[in-house]
Amino acid sequence: MAPPIPARRVSRGSLCPALALALLAPVAFPAAAQVTRVDAPGRPYAASVRVPAGATVVHVSGIVADPGGAGAAPRWGDTEAQARAVLRQLAAALAAQRMTLGDVVALRVYLVAPPGAERMDYAGFSRAYAEVFGQIRPARATVEVGGLVDPGQLVEIEATAARAAPRGRRSE
Repeated sequence: MAPPIPARRVSRGSLCPALALALLAPVAFPAAAQVTRVDAPGRPYAASVRVPAGATVVHVSGIVADPGGAGAAPRWGDTEAQARAVLRQLAAALAAQRMTLGDVVALRVYLVAPPGAERMDYAGFSRAYAEVFGQIRPARATVEVGGLVDPGQLVEIEATAARAAPRGRRSE
């Protein structure tokens, strides 16, 4: 039979540093700041978005619908179809930067009136946007413009995405 293990006496003094560290940890090591969104009631976008210092930020240049295969006559589609195509391309551009649509904090949307229409097809764009973004709420501006680079293009989107740095790490 093994000899009994002698009891160790713990003095109050030895607990003080451990207790102090436990109590001060939230102050000394604050949780990572998060991207904060303020809803625009009844709207599919945020009224504002706050990006904390140290966040990784990615700016995506204007994306337009791909006209189809090389050498083929452009088949752009209507506003809704182009918006879906552009948003798919946006998701791919973000993935290349290790981001997702959930990281989008701002969108700038440029819409052209379809041929024969007096105004942009905001409803068509909104359907595609709601399908893709769902409950994600970036800040957003939608502007009607007279035209884009190629005739037939009805949608161009620029985006800014941001992700707060994980706790204890600096952004890239």
